[in-house]
Amino acid sequence: MEIVVTGRHVQVSDRFRRHLDDKLAKVPQLAPRVQRLDVVVTHEANPRQSKACDRVEITCHVKGPVIRAEACADDKYAALDVAMDKLLERLRRAHDRRRVHRGRHVPESVAQATARLADLPSLNGASGGAPEAEAVPAEGESPIEVREKVHATAPMKLDQALYEMELVGHDFYLFHDSDTDRPSVVYRRRGWSYGVIHLDVDEMARERVG
Repeated sequence: MEIVVTGRHVQVSDRFRRHLDDKLAKVPQLAPRVQRLDVVVTHEANPRQSKACDRVEITCHVKGPVIRAEACADDKYAALDVAMDKLLERLRRAHDRRRVHRGRHVPESVAQATARLADLPSLNGASGGAPEAEAVPAEGESPIEVREKVHATAPMKLDQALYEMELVGHDFYLFHDSDTDRPSVVYRRRGWSYGVIHLDVDEMARERVG
């Protein structure tokens, strides 16, 4: 299992790396086929962010959907503990789901998927497993900066998109709907209800925009 540790605005000490190795040793127990773990430790120097100045992001690359967790705290050790709890919980759910599917070979309905995920914590963040977003400068002297990211995917059903959205802890998930053959976005609404948006490419609208 390869572990890649990156520090942003902070130097990652050997002591923290040893502590990290001890924590991550639990991952192969739930994901025996784990290939790589990416850990990003970020320090926010802004004094107004002192209660959440350290962020730890962990991305687990396994066969199947990428699994990700992150947490903020006033100390990187505390942030690591919270992030690890979230990651292990998501790994357990992925492990249990694989066992259920091998036993019955029947895909879940959307209602079953949302009910099963109802007690999973949500967390905003960048798309797990995708390459680091590149900044695309705006035209002219505009201060606006747009970050561009390419996300590799395969056609999937809505319940699989919901499942993968929860594994990376996002409030939305972009996917290619295999039922409609359209680019689609599933998103979290209030409480534990969900919505989905399908894109229908209108050639006439494209000509007007062009």
